[in-house]
Amino acid sequence: MQNVDPADVKSIDAIVAAAYDGISGPAGKKRDWDRERSLYMPGARLIPLAMEAGIAGSEDVDVAPQILDIEGFIARVEPYFQENGFYEKEIARRTEQFGKIAHVWSTYESRHSEADPEPFLRGINSIQLFNDGKRWWIVSIYWQQESADAPIPEKYL
Repeated sequence: MQNVDPADVKSIDAIVAAAYDGISGPAGKKRDWDRERSLYMPGARLIPLAMEAGIAGSEDVDVAPQILDIEGFIARVEPYFQENGFYEKEIARRTEQFGKIAHVWSTYESRHSEADPEPFLRGINSIQLFNDGKRWWIVSIYWQQESADAPIPEKYL
């Protein structure tokens, strides 16, 4: 198990902030992947809706869940981060909690530089969390980027 900063996992606010902070930085800056790994429960899933060829060999291209573990996610984003600045921040949130579980509906914006006046993309993260009595864990993050066909509804901004 990785060393974890207790401040990163003490609350829902802290772990969500740490998850965004961990993937943000300038082009070529190596992210602190050990910190990022420490936020996720063993077996956790990161699930972007990603472009892929249609089902059963059709010629259509559509989006579908791409189910990754933390190592698969790191492998997917590291080449992009090497070439591009990436700063993601939460701009709105809805949280529901019952006992040891929580669901965070987190609207985000992404920029190539913190100084960029406008984001190059926005989307929503659906984050499932578990509290083991000592700390919060991310169980899964499932996300979709905003598009012309799927603009973010006003109620999530």
